[in-house]
Amino acid sequence: MSVWIAIGLTFVGCYLAKLLGLLVPAGFLERPLVQRMAALLPVALLAALTAQQTFGAGQELVWDARGAGLAAAALALVLRAHFLVVVAAAVLVTALVRALG
Repeated sequence: MSVWIAIGLTFVGCYLAKLLGLLVPAGFLERPLVQRMAALLPVALLAALTAQQTFGAGQELVWDARGAGLAAAALALVLRAHFLVVVAAAVLVTALVRALG
């Protein structure tokens, strides 16, 4: 398949998705369940992307320094640390585990 065909299909698909979103009735979007799902969907997608990037290596599930860094960041978040402290904790723990391993 040509690259331009793939680009064209992507363009048409994105346009149709946008059009479909505009055709949804306003009454449907005002339902409480739909609003809750719309609010939580970005969080779920970001969590899934983080898990896939942290624990995935091709077709395998791995536990390495990235997982330790994520655990350190999660602990810093639970302790209500500042965002820069969370990032610094993740970086330092990841570097330490890589240096020791």
